[in-house]
Amino acid sequence: MGQKIGIGLLGLGTVGSGVANILMNSEGRHPLVSELELVSIAVRDLERPRKVEVPSSITTTNPQVVIDNPAVQIVVEVMGGIEPARTLIMKAISAGKSVVTANKAVIARHGKEIAAAANSAGVYVLIEAAVGGGIPIIEPLKQSLGGNQIQKVTGIINGTTNYILTKMAKEGMRYEQVLKEAQALGYAESDPAADVDGLDAADKIAILSGLAFGGSIERSDIPIQGISDIDNRDVGYASQLGYEVKLLAVAERVLKDNRIKTTLPIAAWVQPTLVPNEHPLAGVHGVNNAILVEGDPIGEVMFYGPGAGAGPTASAVVADILNIAGINKLGSSPRALDPLLAASSWRECQLVDPHAIVKRNYVRFKAQDSPGVIGKIGTIFGNHGVSIESIIQFDTSKTGAEIVVITHTVNQGKIKNSLEEIQALSEIKAVSAHMGCL
Repeated sequence: MGQKIGIGLLGLGTVGSGVANILMNSEGRHPLVSELELVSIAVRDLERPRKVEVPSSITTTNPQVVIDNPAVQIVVEVMGGIEPARTLIMKAISAGKSVVTANKAVIARHGKEIAAAANSAGVYVLIEAAVGGGIPIIEPLKQSLGGNQIQKVTGIINGTTNYILTKMAKEGMRYEQVLKEAQALGYAESDPAADVDGLDAADKIAILSGLAFGGSIERSDIPIQGISDIDNRDVGYASQLGYEVKLLAVAERVLKDNRIKTTLPIAAWVQPTLVPNEHPLAGVHGVNNAILVEGDPIGEVMFYGPGAGAGPTASAVVADILNIAGINKLGSSPRALDPLLAASSWRECQLVDPHAIVKRNYVRFKAQDSPGVIGKIGTIFGNHGVSIESIIQFDTSKTGAEIVVITHTVNQGKIKNSLEEIQALSEIKAVSAHMGCL
């Protein structure tokens, strides 16, 4: 057995406790785990009860103590939030310590800055746990799929929203009911906004886009639509039409030419989307995640598994620790493994205007049950260059009719202009829902 590799842990919550448990119980795991030693842990409250027992001699409320400890070679940040996590990651890098983090919010917003600092310091920053929990997706995008021209990444990358939508589809539960159940089970926070408003998914697709296309995109410019306004009737109509409703995060290259070496336009968005029943993402239920990668020459590859929780996320964190530890033991050059973004130094990526995004659409109108209304809707769409795949009237009653339209692939600016004109019709009471459609 060689010299122990010292691990410093920033945070001992759900994920941190899972990491500590693995490190302190190495029997039956990879032999290198036994050479990892947890030497310092920063917590907010020393007296708080925890699921894992750690020696009080290695705990502190001062994160700087962990970073300054000369026995710590790898700093693991699992605190969450943007600050002070970003500052502590940067301090660890400045101190010459490699970093493993599960913090998608920090990486999505400050990944380029962190990558530059890590490159300059000659240390590693690994982020496998930041996207997809226990699903290995970061390293495959950086290495296994590195010879491909990635065209598109499509993901169900938030377990909370997928759990809610699954319950709505399979059991007919209302959104508000399922959200309360998810909170009681620990799948959703007391303030669920980051999940249900699509913010968490946007952080993750920003990271995946940077890895897939070789350059960072501006997280704040990603158009986002969450699930809080989804009505059960849309889930039901989707089912009747042969679809499942999923919150998808998508990033795709707009230009397919692999000779592009300057600014590469990228379309990225987060939106509830109708997924055909025969599509592989339609079968992803509950809190599971899945990421579908489309590339040339590989075609389509899907990564599937548990997307959150102490076990899966801790598994990914420890995998990154082992990655760094193994390279250090081999005495490899600090440049042997790119710290963060696989090609951040050679390509600029820029998000296209949201109105220029091209995709299919699902739209539900609340309308008067009067002759000619479907024809008027169709005419307006046609005048704006929107091709309709299907238009169906559901649930006619004294209060009106539900009209559902599914379009062919179309520029979203044309959809916006069409809906504005349709809403002005006297027969149209409301545009009740607008989602994507694969």
